[in-house]
Amino acid sequence: TPAWIFVNCRLVLGKIRCFGFDMDYTLAAYKSPAYEALVFELLLERLVCIGPHHILRYTYDPAFPTRGLVFDVLYGNLLKVDTHGNVWLGTHGFTFLSEAEIWSFYPSKFVQRDNLQRFHILNTLFNLPEIYLCACLVDFFSGCSRYTNCDTGYQHGNLFMSFRSLFQDVSDAMDNVHQSGCLKEKTLEDLDKYVEKDVRIPILLGKMKEVKVFLAINSSYNYMDAIVTYLFGISEAEGSARPWRSYFDLIVVDTQKPCFFAEGTVLRQVSRDSGKLRVGTYMGPHQHCVVYSAGSSDTVCELLGVRGKDILYIGDHIFGDSLKSKKWQDWRTCLVVPELFRELGIWDQEKEWTEELKRLNVHLADLYQHMDGSSYGLQVINSTKREIQMPHESAVEQERVNQHPLSCPVFYSLRSCLRKSRSSSPT
Repeated sequence: TPAWIFVNCRLVLGKIRCFGFDMDYTLAAYKSPAYEALVFELLLERLVCIGPHHILRYTYDPAFPTRGLVFDVLYGNLLKVDTHGNVWLGTHGFTFLSEAEIWSFYPSKFVQRDNLQRFHILNTLFNLPEIYLCACLVDFFSGCSRYTNCDTGYQHGNLFMSFRSLFQDVSDAMDNVHQSGCLKEKTLEDLDKYVEKDVRIPILLGKMKEVKVFLAINSSYNYMDAIVTYLFGISEAEGSARPWRSYFDLIVVDTQKPCFFAEGTVLRQVSRDSGKLRVGTYMGPHQHCVVYSAGSSDTVCELLGVRGKDILYIGDHIFGDSLKSKKWQDWRTCLVVPELFRELGIWDQEKEWTEELKRLNVHLADLYQHMDGSSYGLQVINSTKREIQMPHESAVEQERVNQHPLSCPVFYSLRSCLRKSRSSSPT
């Protein structure tokens, strides 16, 4: 199946002199849902230390969470919000909010997305287990008779637990899972289970001889070395493997993105034998196959002898990899979006359906434009509206039965068509 590349601005690849790669979810694709389930289990183990052990009954459901959901720490709702702040769907735990409830919580079905103190946007693949755990906790406490449900949290005797504190506990647990190293340890114990091994990676990098290639990642050297060695390793029957470091002109770990694209931190060399940092700031020239720690994007340009516009950086984090590198350093960027593979497949399957909806939408707009106020004209308009609404209602019912609408692409394509048809109606 061919991969798709979408371009939202003019890019001349012939002018790119340097390609940079992130590792997590870019070179190293973690197997879903096994990897998310592992993270979810580790989060539960952490939260049980400060909360009720009954939450251990929950198991990860990959059909529920999707990237880009917003958690409202005031009311404890998970929201599907578009770029402009319009609320499409919402859940409280696993209970979907009705249209009236959404209007009650969010007048005009609108939220201020830039109010980051209240609305937390969960937009990375690492956030998926967090999203599901937030829903689990709200579901648990909402149904627990020992707790009184309040507008902004739960009351138990003299104890009040706000949705804000609940979200903070989940965030702290996630930080602990990453910083303690337990997630990395579990991943390395069974790489075949958690990491996709794509034999095309070394082939691709081996062909990139006319340009410079670098690796800039947030992970430590020891973890990166184990993952990349696995990705580039070949069987004994295929011959001796080329050292993975030889594929890259520059390797930088512990970058602390997005800080890496601004002021950065001290650049140090890393001992490949121990993974420990060498004392002092590195001030010398670029050395091939040497591993560096931290530094900044300016350092990368200086060591490789390139400018920001010469670089195309490939990563999965829309904020840490794409937005900041483009805004602050004018790097060209390529965003890896694995969810698009499934969504494009559904669009292709339902192409006739969506084309019919578009045709009806155009027809409805034409009817309004030439409406003469006669009863027959109104009948035709109402009939066309019903034709548009029927497949939408059918899809909603089907998705509620089969899977969660929060992660359903077809559901949103239909809502988009409906919104367009409503916007064409006279006000």
